[in-house]
Amino acid sequence: MSTRTVRLDDEGEQRLADLRERTGFSISDVFKNALEHYTKVAPSKRQKTSYEIYCELDIGAGSGNSDGSVNVKTKVAEIIRKKHGR
Repeated sequence: MSTRTVRLDDEGEQRLADLRERTGFSISDVFKNALEHYTKVAPSKRQKTSYEIYCELDIGAGSGNSDGSVNVKTKVAEIIRKKHGR
């Protein structure tokens, strides 16, 4: 078993206190249950970051004209539509 340090803002502290009061669980039990729940609902595959998507775009060398930016906007819009199934 290991020990972890977690930093919580005021809202997180309030939520933790509320959960402890409602459930009667210790701080460790609240976090263990939260991890168990999140393991069930978390995506099975990590989502790409915006930067990773940008790096995959083949926009070619810059030419100084505005066509490149329109091309990138179109490609990004396509990726977003594909990701959200629209």
